[in-house]
Amino acid sequence: MTETVAVTGGNGRVGRRVIAHLADEGYRTVNCSRGKRDEDRADAYLTTDLLDAGEVYGSLAKSGADAVVHLGMIPTPESTPGFRTYESNALSSYLVLEAAGELGIDTVALASSLSAIGGGYEPEPIDVDYLPVDEAHPPRPSTAYGIGKQTLEIAADGFARRSADRPRTITSLRFPWIVDDDLAREAFLEADRTLAGLRDAGEFHTQRNTLFSYVHLSDAVDLVRRTVEATFDGHERVWVSAPDTSAETPTRELAAAVFPDAERRDALGEGEHAALIDTGNAETLFDWVPEWSWRQLR
Repeated sequence: MTETVAVTGGNGRVGRRVIAHLADEGYRTVNCSRGKRDEDRADAYLTTDLLDAGEVYGSLAKSGADAVVHLGMIPTPESTPGFRTYESNALSSYLVLEAAGELGIDTVALASSLSAIGGGYEPEPIDVDYLPVDEAHPPRPSTAYGIGKQTLEIAADGFARRSADRPRTITSLRFPWIVDDDLAREAFLEADRTLAGLRDAGEFHTQRNTLFSYVHLSDAVDLVRRTVEATFDGHERVWVSAPDTSAETPTRELAAAVFPDAERRDALGEGEHAALIDTGNAETLFDWVPEWSWRQLR
């Protein structure tokens, strides 16, 4: 039974909410982060350079954790050189997986990204083979950020193949843009979210390459808690998304205009503004269904 959760990057916007939610659910939490502590809910704080093997091993050993939520990576790549961005995503994840395996920590959740398949920060328009996208879709990242996210998932595959010295349960969470109420109001309610409006505002490339996706913090942290409680054996990639797109244009019209060559699958018809990302694997594995939509702010 999981009683203590180590959260790397617990000083960050998402990390603070994860720690608070886990604490509210009765877990003991340990924040493993660089620099000074920037939250007040964790039961313990361990200053940790997540790119230093000794510090990662030492902090996880001291934490007494039964599970690790690894969020301590560069959240966006704009302000760091490519090799630093890649190192943050790939090396830190390897070190967490290796230390967890050697310390007998059974459960690890990794912050992957939509960028793992090629999206988000890609300079060119991405192509998708079918919609809605699921975990079987082939990855095609080209940026340091996306390649790093793909690499952490490949590392998790490798650890899952080991017969010993590995976490039993590893989840790679493919997060989109994570919003809170204030961000959602600013981005969605105060702008023209039709396809024409997004084109006029110069947001089309970014929205297209992220499949018009987002998820609210409340749904994201709920899923993280469910991964901590999971007991499957191996590594699973899991898409994360709100139940709808961030666009006002109906989904089928959106898909036809933006991704005309993509195969349309049956799930695309489930709701006028249904997401272009299939979160069925999260429902199957964790009984998780996203609930929050920006449309409820109206």
